[in-house]
Amino acid sequence: MTWKTFPYPDQAYSYAGAALQENWGRLHRGDCEPFPDDPKVQDAWRSYHAGDFGKAVEAGLACGLAGYNAANKAATIYASYLETDDDRKRHLLMEVAQRCEEQQQKSPQVVNAWYLHAFALGRYSQSISVVKALAQGLGGKIKHSLTRALELEPRHADAHIALGAYHAEVIDKVGALVGGITYGVKKDAGKALLEAALKLNPDSAITRIEYANALVMMFGKAGMKDAERLYQEAAECRPMDAMERLDVEAAKAEVAD
Repeated sequence: MTWKTFPYPDQAYSYAGAALQENWGRLHRGDCEPFPDDPKVQDAWRSYHAGDFGKAVEAGLACGLAGYNAANKAATIYASYLETDDDRKRHLLMEVAQRCEEQQQKSPQVVNAWYLHAFALGRYSQSISVVKALAQGLGGKIKHSLTRALELEPRHADAHIALGAYHAEVIDKVGALVGGITYGVKKDAGKALLEAALKLNPDSAITRIEYANALVMMFGKAGMKDAERLYQEAAECRPMDAMERLDVEAAKAEVAD
């Protein structure tokens, strides 16, 4: 398979040698991924942060279960931002979900086996339409995995974002009443989760983007002003790696519209 090239290459995203561990806390504030002992897994993460997503997937998978998180995050970010072929995108996301399920069985304490499962299924759901995904029972799987991730690591900012976005997406598609009764989602709960994510990871562009989108989905015009402010703040964030750069560029494009 041919992987599309990351469009914003920057030497600043290359964390050679000790630089990876020195910057790890900031790079992984969102997902609470522990620093890996295996130098080969470290290299997979280096490729991921630099935007060489294809190499990160291959290097991560070559390390077995220890490299799954690097491979799965790289594949999910690549599918979300760079893959333009819908079938290919969905195929990549479902591969990630399947690997995460294998991981959940073999290493149930690995928090990102749960978070990345939900993240991949969430992006897959958006790709096929959230209404279809709910009909297929994916909503329950996403909610279960995110809840498990937060039980294992309450400071997992990205899981807070994803669960807040889940509340918003369901309310947007089926309404607050049906959403509350059938899926247990609430506007206040969604907002509280996104607020918590912003406190846990204050420098994050994606937290602001997802929060902005959720406000509009849950509160309509009443959420627009805050959403515009959040997008503006996201566009001004300083990216530390390829994923954050993609988030910032997305925010800039939204502000320009």
